[in-house]
Amino acid sequence: MKILGIETSCDETAIAIVEDGHKIVVNEVFTQEIHTKFGGVVPEVASRNHIIKIFELLDTVFKKTGYGFDDIDAIAVTQGPGLIGALLVGLNTAKTIAYMKDKPLVPVNHIEGHLYANILTYPELKPPFLGLIVSGGHTNLIKVEDYHIYKSIGRTVDDAIGEAYDKVSKLLGLGYPGGPVIDKISKEGNPIYDFPVPVPRNNFFNFSFSGLKTAVRTFIQKNPDAKKEDIAASFQKSAIKALILRVEKYLKDYEKLPIVVAGGVAANSYLRAEMTKIAEKYGVSFYIPPIKLCTDNAAMVASLGYFLYKKGRYLDGDDKLTINALSSMPIV
Repeated sequence: MKILGIETSCDETAIAIVEDGHKIVVNEVFTQEIHTKFGGVVPEVASRNHIIKIFELLDTVFKKTGYGFDDIDAIAVTQGPGLIGALLVGLNTAKTIAYMKDKPLVPVNHIEGHLYANILTYPELKPPFLGLIVSGGHTNLIKVEDYHIYKSIGRTVDDAIGEAYDKVSKLLGLGYPGGPVIDKISKEGNPIYDFPVPVPRNNFFNFSFSGLKTAVRTFIQKNPDAKKEDIAASFQKSAIKALILRVEKYLKDYEKLPIVVAGGVAANSYLRAEMTKIAEKYGVSFYIPPIKLCTDNAAMVASLGYFLYKKGRYLDGDDKLTINALSSMPIV
């Protein structure tokens, strides 16, 4: 079964075809580098660039595979969460194709989709498992009880971890996106500064990164001569420790489950190394996708779309035209 995936939730325009939820036939991603000069994603600019690029990518996907729309069994598309204007480009494209070609339309939750980057990579991975989704807009710890059945354990109460990386990078004058550059220069520094790891009062498993970001800003203001590499390394140590603490507490106090990490911050080398240690300490399996599937992509959307389709969670007929994009779309 071939699923066409479409993803436009932020600044990546992505089209993919996935077979049976596990095999990537093609996965095309265009990253809008124009946002670098703005120091962050500008929603209106993102929307316009999706419009410019999406049909070119569709054409590329079909030329590479030799497929046409008649070879596609269903279309999966990100409905939310994300930037409304950006989401609407992908969603309206998918709705048009699905209606004109009489194909089932499968709306997908972007946060949930990140988990399926691991389903794509590891065919042996089956629920239940402990899922940690870390990106520029999301920090969620969930128990995946079955496909599309989740229990929320913790979530961010303010900034997501990827957003904190971007803001600290801007404070240090390192540019956007912040994740890759902080990960890189941290290897040249020493984590000699003791930045806080906030714990929200209402739930230990919830995350808070605004206090950490503020602490870094205050430190930079008071210590303008401190090495950027050391500040970056110290920030990264605290940020990743916030993730490790929650995962370790769950494994220790509740149940030992395989650890599955997904999202853009999953590309971070320090996170990968520290989570590997935790998995070994508690004797559980650890799954994390290859770098190319950590950031936003359409293969994860198509994979999730397959499993939702098999559960009957798709739209047909005129219902395909009434669905709208959602800027906020909790996974649980």
